[in-house]
Amino acid sequence: MSGIPFRKMNGLGNDFVVFDGRATAVPMTAEWARAIADRKTGIGCDQVILLEPSSRADVTMRIWNNGGGEVESCGNASRCIADLLFAEKGSGTATIDTRGGFLSAVKAGDGLVTVDMGVPRFGWQEIPLSEAFADTRYIELSVGPIEKPLIHSPAVVNVGNPHCIFWVTDLSVVDLARAGPMLERHPLFPEGANISLARVDGPDHVTVKVWERSAGLTRACGTAACAVTAAGARLKKFARRVTVELPGGPLFMEWRTADDHILMTGAVAHEFEGVLPPELMR
Repeated sequence: MSGIPFRKMNGLGNDFVVFDGRATAVPMTAEWARAIADRKTGIGCDQVILLEPSSRADVTMRIWNNGGGEVESCGNASRCIADLLFAEKGSGTATIDTRGGFLSAVKAGDGLVTVDMGVPRFGWQEIPLSEAFADTRYIELSVGPIEKPLIHSPAVVNVGNPHCIFWVTDLSVVDLARAGPMLERHPLFPEGANISLARVDGPDHVTVKVWERSAGLTRACGTAACAVTAAGARLKKFARRVTVELPGGPLFMEWRTADDHILMTGAVAHEFEGVLPPELMR
């Protein structure tokens, strides 16, 4: 088997290896994704992205986290792929089909892309949860002693994938690298969940730390920014327009009043191109 061309891209440090399978199919597997994502023996990335033809959009985007699991959505990758499509089409608009939903994107300035991430879903069955909660603005889940938990009562929301957000005043209140794997696989989340700690800094600013499902701690997570925006505005913790500060930098968010769509604006970066060595694909 000959090597397969790829691109390395990132959105706020959340990095991707992108393969174009539109003209020639790329038979991606969980094992290949893990090998490619390995930062010691592979190319190294948070997610592996595969582009395929779509009957209703410019492209279909498939996503594997570095643990090998295929997931529904990735906001930062969506911006990166939109930027590729802008260049291909000679246009400032693009559409992307994902397992998490249909996305549209527009060029928002030099190096910036805005993606319409759709409408958040709050019903317990839509997230999904394994048991009913009438109000998903806060559910019964905690870490630490029962009588004095360190974090508790998170909000949950689906923005193409499931998210759980704990509101904190100190982002170091728990070690998310230790608590994240436990919470991600909690029995309440039959499909797993992305776990965020969110600190409200003001009426239009929030700082977020994210454990990404099957990927681990990440410098940025676009869908987490969407989830925090919707969950926080729903609780009136901040406005519907908010800057979400992540370790990799800011995302500029709007939960649009007119139709409840979430708009995410942020930077993209093209790192390099290469050819995947055949030995990584055995």
